[in-house]
Amino acid sequence: MKRVKWLVILMIGALMLSGCAPLMVGGAAVGGGSGAYFYINGELKTDYHHSFDKAWSACEKTVAHMNATDVFPEKEISKGTIQAIIDGEKVRFVVEYKAKNLTTVSIRVGIIGNKSASQRLHDKVSNYLLK
Repeated sequence: MKRVKWLVILMIGALMLSGCAPLMVGGAAVGGGSGAYFYINGELKTDYHHSFDKAWSACEKTVAHMNATDVFPEKEISKGTIQAIIDGEKVRFVVEYKAKNLTTVSIRVGIIGNKSASQRLHDKVSNYLLK
């Protein structure tokens, strides 16, 4: 029985240390690698290989395109937040500078989070970044 327990612990440890295996964090699957989306605590987060200003502009365009109301943007040097109401849901965009051409964008829809709605908004941000 002890051997089985140790074997299971070793297998779980090996999976957690390998770079390509998914890891369960807070009930959401988190994958390793470039371009991955991380859904943690109700926020869908990813890195974009664009400048902070370009990512901020893409988020603003997304909010405008979605006909948001009660829009409250707060932009600082390396971090910005846009809070708005989209389709009756409270939405929060957090844009953070990581490096010259690397910016993290986190989107939370609703109080507890809505992964599919957040993904839809990330798709729109991506489209604006490609234009």
